[in-house]
Amino acid sequence: MDVLLRDQAATVVITTKNRKDELRVAVRSALAQTTSIEILVIDDGSTDGTAEMLRVEFPSVNLQRREESRGLIVRRNEAARLARGEILISIDDDAEFSAPDIVEATLRDFDDPRVAAVAIPFTDINKGPMVKQKAPPVGRWITNEYIGTAHAVRRDIFTRLGGYREVLVHQGEEGDFCIRLLDAGFVVRLGSAEPILHYESPKRSAARMNIYGQRNLMLFAWHNVPMPYLLVHLPATIWNGLVWGFKEGVLIYRLEGTCRGVAVILKQLFERRPVRPNTYLEFRRLKKNGPAQVGTASG
Repeated sequence: MDVLLRDQAATVVITTKNRKDELRVAVRSALAQTTSIEILVIDDGSTDGTAEMLRVEFPSVNLQRREESRGLIVRRNEAARLARGEILISIDDDAEFSAPDIVEATLRDFDDPRVAAVAIPFTDINKGPMVKQKAPPVGRWITNEYIGTAHAVRRDIFTRLGGYREVLVHQGEEGDFCIRLLDAGFVVRLGSAEPILHYESPKRSAARMNIYGQRNLMLFAWHNVPMPYLLVHLPATIWNGLVWGFKEGVLIYRLEGTCRGVAVILKQLFERRPVRPNTYLEFRRLKKNGPAQVGTASG
């Protein structure tokens, strides 16, 4: 049955912390959608009056206020448990829907049972006008993963596969989930909607981004890459990250991320559940060559 036929088939999920003004824009754009939706905001320990603003200005929003900050990965998993919609549409608190029919168009992209997630088109406004994750005008196209600020996923499949790996804490959860999704026989489809606009907030820590970036790429390899490919993939990940860090002047953070990655791997030596070799190779092919055109389930 078409998910568009159901009332509040989708839940727009926004996790937030101390970005009250940006969040206001995001929520307004969600409320302007043509499709009946639930809007679920999880306040991850904000101290800037975020919860108060939402209660006063947007009383229809399902606000979940948390005193302790545990990060967006944990909160997005929590949102999947709390949401009423069958489709979870997730945007960052520093993003907005550029058009009122984005949710409606995205729901239409779930017209095949193999489509477990949709990579919604988006633009990083502060980096330029390029629209990313946009499907070509003809055909159905799949990709290896989606970006956290602009995606939709079937809630039942998300929870069945265990959601995001919470040990990642910050960054890298999308690829880790999407390779498991592919291993389970599902795909990520490129979306057809108008783009989500992402105004990357200046309230981002370069140290944190680089430390967790290096650490989590290592954890992706450890948990997902099958033998014998792991023997090449993991060392190459470490080396490439360090070389990049040296070139960008952030080597100290990449070194710290490497040490943290090794520490977590040692704690999780017996928790490896790698994907099948064919899944890994397909994931790599999509990442290297770009999106691939596919038929429908009946075709």
